Amino acid sequence: MLYFLLAVIFTVALYLIMRAYPRYKVNSFHAIVFNYYACVATGLVLMEDWSQFREIAWGSAPTLLTLALGLLFVTVFVLIGLTAQKVSVTAASLAGNMSLVIPVVFGLFVFKNANKVYTLWNYIGLITALVALALGAIQNKEASTTTTATRTAAQFLWLLPILVFLGSGTNNTLINYLSMSYYRPEQTTLFMIIACTGAILVGTTILVFRLVRQGEHLQVRSVAGGLMLGVPNFLSLYFLLKALAAFGNSAAFVFPIYNILTMLVSSATAWLIFRERLNGLNRLGLVLAVIAIILISYQELGINLE
Repeated sequence: MLYFLLAVIFTVALYLIMRAYPRYKVNSFHAIVFNYYACVATGLVLMEDWSQFREIAWGSAPTLLTLALGLLFVTVFVLIGLTAQKVSVTAASLAGNMSLVIPVVFGLFVFKNANKVYTLWNYIGLITALVALALGAIQNKEASTTTTATRTAAQFLWLLPILVFLGSGTNNTLINYLSMSYYRPEQTTLFMIIACTGAILVGTTILVFRLVRQGEHLQVRSVAGGLMLGVPNFLSLYFLLKALAAFGNSAAFVFPIYNILTMLVSSATAWLIFRERLNGLNRLGLVLAVIAIILISYQELGINLE
């Protein structure tokens, strides 16, 4: 459970840091690129067995697939940043959380790597988790005096959470598949370093093009913001993979609990720091989230529901 908690804490930190970017006039894309340099540096610090680098066959299919995962890393991170800034942090967080359905479905029915026999109560827990996350996403409607054009643009922006949902779900599914199929448990850090290296290659190429051809200017604050983001970014995925390994790469068990805990901590943090209020449906969602965790993991908790 410690791995769960650490993954959640660092994931919530990501949203808080990215929310602060507009206030400090940080260019989100520039920061995202440099964030992966900090990710690799963090991985190298955590690397216990450097001899593993000698095992890498850079032209092999597993390594190329892992490097290609870096492209998805950059894409999803850009979408999360846009959603957090253009829509809301809550929408970005919950879209990512609700994406748990994608790796769960693949884990149960495609990879078939569940670490236990799922009962009716477990499946009810999965459905309850989705309901809880959906209720948590419902926001109060506020009166608006915006123009028709602005309202139309706002409606279009709600495509961003959908893209975050699809991108995050695909990302987590591929992470689970690649780490399970091609890497040993002790190679978690190596796997992440390779994936983040792919993100560096993709992100830096795009950044250079934007700096040279589009005349953008690289500012120190954007570099600093990216380096600050990289440490919790790496650690959030690092501890998530540790949690997956600890539970036999059972995505159907790990991702619902991870996402629900993220929602609970995000809500608590938003209330403590930003004094954000939850409506009645949001509070019901939080209650259902706790029930979902119990139903999904009642065997591990020693609860007899049979």
